[in-house]
Amino acid sequence: MSSFFLLLQRVHDIVHDSAMKLNYSEPKIYTGGVDIASWSKLSAKDKKAALSKSWYIYYSFRNPTSGKLERQSNIKAGVNLYKSKRNRYHILVKLKESLEYVLSQGFNPYKDNISLAEFIEQLLSNEKDEIKKKPIEKETALSFEEKIIIDTTISYSIQESFDLALDTKSKVLNGISYQNFRNRINRFKKWLENEGCDFKQNISIIDKKLVIQYLNTVLQTTSPRNRNNTRTDISSLFQTLEDNEIIENNFVKKINVLKSIPERNKTYTTTEQKDIFKYLEKHDAVLYLFVQFISYNFLRPVEVCRLKIGDIDLIDKKIYVRAKNKPVKVKIIPDILINQLPDLSKLNKHDFLFTPNKIGGQWETKENNKRDYFTKQFKKVKDHFGLGKDYGLYSFRHTFITKLYKEMAKTATPFEVKSKLKLITGHATMDALELYLRDIDAVLPEDYSNLLK
Repeated sequence: MSSFFLLLQRVHDIVHDSAMKLNYSEPKIYTGGVDIASWSKLSAKDKKAALSKSWYIYYSFRNPTSGKLERQSNIKAGVNLYKSKRNRYHILVKLKESLEYVLSQGFNPYKDNISLAEFIEQLLSNEKDEIKKKPIEKETALSFEEKIIIDTTISYSIQESFDLALDTKSKVLNGISYQNFRNRINRFKKWLENEGCDFKQNISIIDKKLVIQYLNTVLQTTSPRNRNNTRTDISSLFQTLEDNEIIENNFVKKINVLKSIPERNKTYTTTEQKDIFKYLEKHDAVLYLFVQFISYNFLRPVEVCRLKIGDIDLIDKKIYVRAKNKPVKVKIIPDILINQLPDLSKLNKHDFLFTPNKIGGQWETKENNKRDYFTKQFKKVKDHFGLGKDYGLYSFRHTFITKLYKEMAKTATPFEVKSKLKLITGHATMDALELYLRDIDAVLPEDYSNLLK
C-alpha cells in the first residue's frame, strides 16, 4: 500500500538537533504551479495543465553539518494517480498535517540510529501510555492513530480502485476488448454489492477467498470457459492495481485455471455452403455480401463490421482491416469478391460498408451490437435450413480456409501450402496457423483402406 512513509528515508531519530531554533521549515503543498485557492476561477486549460504536473509536499530540514536548511525529497505518495484536484488536494492536506506532526515529535532525516517504523511505533506506544494514565474521549484517543496511520496512508476504496483500473484499461484496450472487460468487472461489482460490500471500504477487503467464491458462482451459472475468462479479467484488474502500487500483489494470478473444452463453429459441407449462398443471394443481398467477405477474405465478423467505404481500394485491390491484434492490416481483395461488389465510387468514404438495410451508410452503434445484428439475421437462415448452434458466421471462415488448403495441397507440399496460406489468412505465426488448421480439422489423411486389407 502506498504511503508517504515509504517515500521518506528509512532511518530517523527522535532527538532534536537544537532546542533554540526550529530544525525544519513548514511543509507546503505544490499544486502544479497554480494558486489552489483560485482553482474555481481557472480556465479548463489551466486546470488541465496543472493536473498534468506532479503534485507533492515539500519541506526543508537543517543539515547538522552545514547548519543550513536543505530541501528534502518531495513526497508524492501516489496522489498523482488521481486525476481530479479534489482527490489530490484532499490527500495532500492530510499528509501535510501528518508530516508536521511527525516533525514536531522529533523526526530527523539526518539521524540513523532508529528506523522510521520503530520511530512511529515508539510514538504510538507513548501515546497509548498517556491514554491509560488519564481517561479521555474515544475520538480524542484515536486522533493520533488517525493522523499517523489512517491519514498518512493513501487508502484506496473499492470504488476508487475499480475506477482507476477501468480508466487505465480504456486507454490500452480496443473497443470490444474493453467493453467485454468492463462488462465482466461490472458483473463482479454487482455481485459484491449483492453480498453487502460497501464500496467505500478499502480495496484490501477483497481477497483471494472472495474472488474464488465469485468465480464459483460464474462457473455454476455459465461454463468453465466463461469462468476462466472472468478470472483473467479480474486478474488483469488487480494487476493494474499492483502496477500502480495500490495493492502489494495480484493474488488472483494464484487462482487455478479450470480445464475447459473450447467451443467452435462446425465447417459446412459443400452442399450446405452452396445452398446457403443461393438462399442469401435471393433473400438478403446485404447479408450475402457480408458472408462473402468472411468466406473470400477470411475476415472475422467483427472485422467486417468495422469496414468503411474508404477501406476498400479497388484500384490496387487491397482492403485495410482494423484487426484485434494491431491497428491496421492490409490484405488483397481476390477477384471473386471484387466481382460481387456494387459501385462504391459515389459513396462517402467515411460511411460504413455494411448497415442493416444497405451497402454504405451511417450506423452509429457499438461494434458488438453490429456483430450481434448480423448474427441474429443469420440465425433466421440457420433456422430455415435446420442448422443448430454449432453453425454460425464463423463457419464460413473455417469452411473456405479448409477448401483453400485442400486445393493448394493438390500441387504443393504441406509446408509450401501453409507458408502461402499464412499470408492469406493473416495468422501471426506458423504455429498459430497449424493449431487453427488442426482445430477445424482442415488437414485429414487420405483413404487408408488399402492398409487395412
